[in-house]
Amino acid sequence: MPSDPRQRRAARHAQPAGEPSAASPRKKPITVGRITDAALQVVATEGYDALTIRRVAAVLGTGPSSLYAHIVSKEDIDDLLVGRLCSEVVLPEPDPATWRKQILDVYAQIRDQYLEYPGVSRAALGVVPTNLSTLRVREGLLAILLVGGIAPQSAAWVLDALSLYVSAYALEQSLVQQRRRHPDQEWVLGREELIRRFTALPADTFPQTRRYAAELTSGTGHERFEFTLGLIMDNLTQPQPTPASDTDG
Repeated sequence: MPSDPRQRRAARHAQPAGEPSAASPRKKPITVGRITDAALQVVATEGYDALTIRRVAAVLGTGPSSLYAHIVSKEDIDDLLVGRLCSEVVLPEPDPATWRKQILDVYAQIRDQYLEYPGVSRAALGVVPTNLSTLRVREGLLAILLVGGIAPQSAAWVLDALSLYVSAYALEQSLVQQRRRHPDQEWVLGREELIRRFTALPADTFPQTRRYAAELTSGTGHERFEFTLGLIMDNLTQPQPTPASDTDG
């Protein structure tokens, strides 16, 4: 290589033209599907609290403004998340002979989807469902209740009650699991420690808590979940009282 800078410059100019530098690869276009994938990745690896439009954009290697061609707000991402999870739910053909079991099975699927992504059930609590996949599940659940003989008004309201409980249950479980990963979170207590604390309470003030400490702390796996949903379903099958007619005394 020439030592004189002028000679080096002349050598560069003498190189044949038409040898383009390697073109940088084109970025994948931003789509609703990619936004949803990135949002799920954030929740799965960092938790729902970390989910922001800016964070999703960073995962996609772009700026937040690129996302606004597809979404309006963070609530839109929430709706997409819940819709994606609901798209994994398998709906049975409504059967009047097994409608109770069908309802419990569908909600167990929803619970498991929520638990796979820590805290994501907060998205379900915070948005009105408009995603078609979410509405598909709601339609399927409504059809099961109706074929089971539940009155339309009761069916409509029980869907809200069951959905709220499933979301709250999944959120609580996610919070407990997250805090158990940090040894300084002392409020996450094991059953034996809870029983010890309950039975150590003053007997004159907490006689029932002391006596039934084992029952208050019982339940493994999803036993409490199944109990609560069963309790709601059992109440649906009870006959509604007939309003008393007004009569003159």
